[in-house]
Amino acid sequence: MDAADPAAADVVTSGSESEAAEDGRVTEHNDSGDRAGGGTTPKAKQPRSFWKELPILIGIALVLALLIKTFLVQAFSIPSDSMQDTLQRGDRVLVDKLTPWFGSQPERGEVVVFHDPDDWLAGEPTAKPNAVQTVLSWIGLMPSAEEKDLIKRVIGVGGDTVECKGTGPLMVNGKALNEGDYVYPGNTPCSYDDQGGQFKVKVPKGYIWVMGDHRQNSRDSRYNQTDKHHGMVPVKDVVGRAIVRAWPINRWGTLPVPDTFDQQGIGQQSAAGALTVAPQGVALTAVVPLALWRRRRSLKAETGTGTPTTATGSR
Repeated sequence: MDAADPAAADVVTSGSESEAAEDGRVTEHNDSGDRAGGGTTPKAKQPRSFWKELPILIGIALVLALLIKTFLVQAFSIPSDSMQDTLQRGDRVLVDKLTPWFGSQPERGEVVVFHDPDDWLAGEPTAKPNAVQTVLSWIGLMPSAEEKDLIKRVIGVGGDTVECKGTGPLMVNGKALNEGDYVYPGNTPCSYDDQGGQFKVKVPKGYIWVMGDHRQNSRDSRYNQTDKHHGMVPVKDVVGRAIVRAWPINRWGTLPVPDTFDQQGIGQQSAAGALTVAPQGVALTAVVPLALWRRRRSLKAETGTGTPTTATGSR
């Protein structure tokens, strides 16, 4: 009876004959290791808990959001009424910053954000964000309140002739634009005044001519012809194309090029691809697979056969 007890104990420990044999090999290996070096078998590394990994994942997401804001997409807030009704005061737009890195140039009809070329915003009040807003805008999670940028529609590109006579229509390379789809209701395409509303200009290479959709309430290229660029905006100052009206939700929508700019004879138009997601969305998309992969790896370590893993680690 006593002789049978050790065998019974072996069966209970291993759970099956095959597992007993496997345990026997591992035990024998570890025993020899103990005899040779006097050491013990190292324990399997315990995976970090989700809460310990969370700060790492948040840090990765913030870094990705910063990179996306710098190179891909950035959010901007609309501070004035100069682009009504296309954009209302307080709207948030997402601006594609990627395609310019690949040599894409602004095209007629696009809504673009650009740095102030020559004090166009002189006298305009500048918002003073708090510390939290500054950090969030720095990483691209909210629009920046300090950058001196403007948003207008591209009317002419390098080589174009743009002209306004009377109240319109606006002419580009001798072709009249039908602007009923985007010019503010009640506005005329051209302003009949002596401050810049009447003009005929040829846009130099490397520049664009821009105008607001709210024609009688927009200080755009027309009214800055006395600056050093004669009202033109250097292409190098263009931040990118506004592609999505992202906020408020009930005004969400894309900002396509109006059909009037596609008419024959006005010039060649090249379509440029654009991203349509916010920085935090792209960052989250990139981080989630990483989190799932790490969790899957941890689960494998937890649910895998314990003895063979330990044996492998001790070799």
